[in-house]
Amino acid sequence: MTSSNHYPRKVLTRAIIIFISLITSITVTVMGQTFSESFKPFTGTPRHYICYQTNDSISIDGKLSETAWQQVPWTEDFTDIEGNAKPKPPLRTQVKMMWDQHYLYIAAVMQEPHIWATLKEHDAIIFHDNDFEVFIDPDGDTHQYFELEINAYNTVMDLFMNKPYRNGGNALLNWDTKGVKTAVHINGTLNQPNDEDKEWTVEMAIPFNALRFFNDVRRPADSTIWRINFSRVEWDTKVEDNQYVKLKKPENNWVWSPQEIINMHAPERWGYLQFSTQPTGGKTVNFQMPATEPAKRYLWNIYHQQLQYWLSHRKFASSLQELKVPAKQTTADGAVYSLQMEGISSQFNASIQGNTFNGIIRINQEGRITTERK
Repeated sequence: MTSSNHYPRKVLTRAIIIFISLITSITVTVMGQTFSESFKPFTGTPRHYICYQTNDSISIDGKLSETAWQQVPWTEDFTDIEGNAKPKPPLRTQVKMMWDQHYLYIAAVMQEPHIWATLKEHDAIIFHDNDFEVFIDPDGDTHQYFELEINAYNTVMDLFMNKPYRNGGNALLNWDTKGVKTAVHINGTLNQPNDEDKEWTVEMAIPFNALRFFNDVRRPADSTIWRINFSRVEWDTKVEDNQYVKLKKPENNWVWSPQEIINMHAPERWGYLQFSTQPTGGKTVNFQMPATEPAKRYLWNIYHQQLQYWLSHRKFASSLQELKVPAKQTTADGAVYSLQMEGISSQFNASIQGNTFNGIIRINQEGRITTERK
C-alpha cells in the first residue's frame, strides 16, 4: 500500500485506532464510504484455490516437510496489487493450503535475497517490516473478516474488522487468533547485509474456532467457499552501517488475487477458497463458481454508482431510474436478472433475483452483501 493509502488499508498507530473507535455517527460512516474517487468498480476475475483435506499430523515448523504439503499445489505467483497495470514482481511468492477438522493450514514461500526484520512485539504494526499477510472473510459478506500479518521474526499482528475502512470500519487489534500456530524458516541469515539469502517460509495453522465473532464459528464443509487473499509487503532498502535501511519511497504490495486498487480492504475482490473433503494426493476437484457471483457484479455496479451519485449530490439516489440502471438485465449466456432499489438521502438497499439461482441477494450503503434463500 502506498504511504498515502496506508490508513484505508490498515492501522498506523494505536492512537488512530482509538480515535476511529470513538467516531460512530452516520455522517462519518457516509464520508468513509466515499474516501476516494479512485475506488473504481472491479473488472477482473478473482483467482481460486481448491483446499484439500489432510489426515496427516502437521508440525508447524516452517519447513513443510510433511507428505501432505508435497501433495497440494502452489497458487499462481503473486502479482502487483494493481494487477497487470503494474510490472510483474521481481521476487517470487507462492502459497499453498490444506485443512482438517480443526485448522486451516497455510504455507507461503517468499524469494528474498535480503531477509530482515525489526519488530518483535505482538500486534506491532508488522507491515512496517517486510511481511506476509492473510485476509479471510468466511461468509463472503465483506463484513466481519480477519487479518493476520507476520514478519521474518515470526512476530504476528492479528485483528478483526467489523467492516471495511471505506465504510467507517474499526480495526479491533485486541482481537487475537486464539490457538494459532505460526513458524518461520529462513533459508539464509536474518539481518545480515553482507551475504545473499534465498527465501523465507511461513507456515500457519489457523483454528476454525478462532475465526468467530462472539459465538458465530465458521466451519467449512465439502464445497464450502470462503473469500481469502494474501499480501506481501516488500520495502526497498539500502545498507548503512551494516544495517538495512528503508528507502523513502512507497512499499511494494504483491498479492495472490489482484485487487486493481491499492487497498486490501475490499473483500469482494479477494480470491475464492473452495474446501474439499477429498484427501491430499487424491482425486482432483474442479472449482465451482457460485451461481450468485455473476449477479453480485450488478449490485456492486449500483454500489459504485451510488458513491459517485453521493459525490455529486451529497445524498444517495432513491431509485434505479435516477442512476439510469435498467431493472432487467440479460446476459449473453441466458441469465436474466431483476433489480430493485430503494433509498433515502443517507441509506439505500438494492436487491437482485435471477433465473440461475434461488433467493434474493442484497447490498446496502455499507457494501454488505446478504442472501435470502427461498
